[in-house]
Formats: sequence, structure tokens, C-alpha cells
Amino acid sequence: MLLSEVQRTESGGVISMVRMLAIKKGQTREKAVGFQEMGIFRCDSCGEEFSIVHDPASADKMLAEMQARWLEKVLAEEHERDKRHPGRIELPG
Repeated sequence: MLLSEVQRTESGGVISMVRMLAIKKGQTREKAVGFQEMGIFRCDSCGEEFSIVHDPASADKMLAEMQARWLEKVLAEEHERDKRHPGRIELPG
């Protein structure tokens, strides 16, 4: 399950506002505006680095550490499938 804030539009539609992300280094400045950096995670296989960022209202260091362990597994699975890492990954909460 992804931790996100859900809002409804006047017509009843749903808008999901992501609150926790892993953003590949080099894209951080453009995509992390308004987020608090909780740490950096480096992929063991390829060395790419990701910033783990949270919405400041829900920043949680212990959760960020658990997300880093989750991210490690996700990135390893991508290497097993010969898939490139995306620039932005929604993190579970």
C-alpha cells in the first residue's frame, strides 16, 4: 500500500497526492520541491543513488529506514529482470 493523501474533486474524482518518494539523483532538485530529504540510498548492483524524501508534515526517520530496506529489494528485482530503475518510485508507508 502506498502512503498518499487522497482528495476528492467537485465531480467526485480522486486525486492522490504522494507523500513519500525515492527520487534518482540528478532529478532531485526538480522533483523534490516541498519535500524533506530523509537520506540517500545507493543501489548495490549499479551504484545509482536515490534520495528518500517525505512530505515535511509526515517525515519519519524510522519509516525512511524501513523504506530503504524495501527499496533495496525492489532495485535488486529490477536488476534480475534487466529493467532500468525509474526516476521516481513511490514508497510504501
